[in-house]
Amino acid sequence: MSTKVNVPALPESVADATILTWHKSPGDKVERDENLVDLETDKVVLEVPSPMDGVLGQVAVNEGDTVQAGDLLAVIEAGAAAQPAKKSTGESGAPAQKEEAETDAQGGLEPVLTPAVRRLVKEMGIDPHEIQGTGKDGRILKSDITSYMEAQEATAETAAPAASAKPADSEITQTGMEGERPEQRVPMTRLRATIAKRLLEAQQNAAILTTFNEVNLQAVNDLRYRYREQFEKEHEVRLGFMSFFIKASLEALKKFPAVNASVDGQDIVYHGYYDIGIAVGSPRGLVVPVLRDADQLSFGELEKATVDFGKKAGAGTLSYEDLTGGTFTISNGGVYGSMLSTPILNPPQSAILGMHKIQERPMVENGEIVIRPMMYLALSYDHRIVDGREAVQFLVTIKNVLEDPSRLLLQV
Repeated sequence: MSTKVNVPALPESVADATILTWHKSPGDKVERDENLVDLETDKVVLEVPSPMDGVLGQVAVNEGDTVQAGDLLAVIEAGAAAQPAKKSTGESGAPAQKEEAETDAQGGLEPVLTPAVRRLVKEMGIDPHEIQGTGKDGRILKSDITSYMEAQEATAETAAPAASAKPADSEITQTGMEGERPEQRVPMTRLRATIAKRLLEAQQNAAILTTFNEVNLQAVNDLRYRYREQFEKEHEVRLGFMSFFIKASLEALKKFPAVNASVDGQDIVYHGYYDIGIAVGSPRGLVVPVLRDADQLSFGELEKATVDFGKKAGAGTLSYEDLTGGTFTISNGGVYGSMLSTPILNPPQSAILGMHKIQERPMVENGEIVIRPMMYLALSYDHRIVDGREAVQFLVTIKNVLEDPSRLLLQV
């Protein structure tokens, strides 16, 4: 008896997928729900599990092939596993490879990883020996990686993934390089190609202009210091900066609805809701998960959501629904040390706010020079529907709210 494994239904607006990695070879024994292959779409990596226990038979497509929903991937044969190729054995007759897999260099047990997790562990530079697996036979699951990251505590308060996670592209460029003037040509991943396409479209199809300002974050720092213990005890999450910037942006978006709008052909679409995209890095590239109805979320809910996005991005567990939509985006290059930048629009949105590194600088207040934590803000906007006056006043509104957070309570 054989069972076909087909490409599952793809998310709406996704036409096809690329075969990223086969985790099993023909003749390998497979278990029900064990991941067989990873499919890469424009935004996320989808896992295709085995529908039954059995043996992987025919494999219809190879890594790098493009497939569509319903296409045949492989066939699972019911019954015992096929005889593997002859392997060297130890004195007991057991395969030496299995014996080696059961022990590490220190003589302890080797962690049991699912294929997808093995890839994540390699990409993120995580030591699997530090993670306690909760899957069958001690397998380490994606949820275990998320729990591990939670235990390590996110160092970036704006929910950017841990700086220790190495981008996959950087790893690729450091391998297989030989010769006096080495080069290596590798194909773009689907996500990287999509990012490139969308950035080019944004520059070609919108009249992008950027305006700048600076904000004194002393008042925000004072609030965070005053209420940090009580806030963390109440909401079980740290009080960071991102929730303040989201709240300030929401106040500005309500005053200037064109910044929350988008262009559709010859029409301007004004959105009566506020779905805020939070740009974060991931091992596969930049992703922008969306906080839906952000104006209805409290400070605690905003902090939890942004921290969760950062952890999901690092673990590669963001869903397609997490990454679709959005009416306005916030990008924080400051977590990587950026002092100033001109962010590019996230189409079809009409604006994006760029946050930067907080730097103590001398400022003049009431005729005296004082040291204050300052940040440069950048607002890139589509000049087709947002006038310069609106853009400047929008950024000034954010500045005023952050320098006097009591405005959030009074809504002034």
